[in-house]
Amino acid sequence: MKRSWRGIAACVVLPLTPVLPATAQADGNHGRGDASRAVISCVGGADVHFSPGLTLHTQHSRITGTATYTCTGIDPRSHPTSARSIIKGAGETSCLGIASTAVEEITWNTGEHSKVLYERHNLVQPVSGETVAAVDGRVVEGKYKGRTVASPGAQLTLRPLDCASPQGVDTINGPTTLVIT
Repeated sequence: MKRSWRGIAACVVLPLTPVLPATAQADGNHGRGDASRAVISCVGGADVHFSPGLTLHTQHSRITGTATYTCTGIDPRSHPTSARSIIKGAGETSCLGIASTAVEEITWNTGEHSKVLYERHNLVQPVSGETVAAVDGRVVEGKYKGRTVASPGAQLTLRPLDCASPQGVDTINGPTTLVIT
């Protein structure tokens, strides 16, 4: 499965406002991507690394990263309140676009684990220069197995001119969310 990321090495002109999910509510609609039907909603930050770095020329890169989250669930006694994750993937990358697959391995504060396979990636590129991504996937192992995941966020670089350098942009970071329905 491929996903396309364009304009990831964007310059910040205005402060970013993260996309935040609605308060989680229980209504029994398992598997829908609507934050108002979330089993658990989390907000946090992500750092994503590319090796080799993103340049103006497309090349195969390894993608790694980490994220941390603070979470709310429909029942705080039975759902985690925080998580940390490791992101791994690979694909054809450049400062102008990325086609990749990715897995996020989540460790919840309860000690439980989830593995998410990201299947779809949509981008919105506002006039101010930042890139907002909405990644959709599915929990394929562990806690919440079979549930749908939406992970909107805004990852960027403050050094967009590095796209023209031989080493390229090796790190992007910013706010992210994790909504499991």
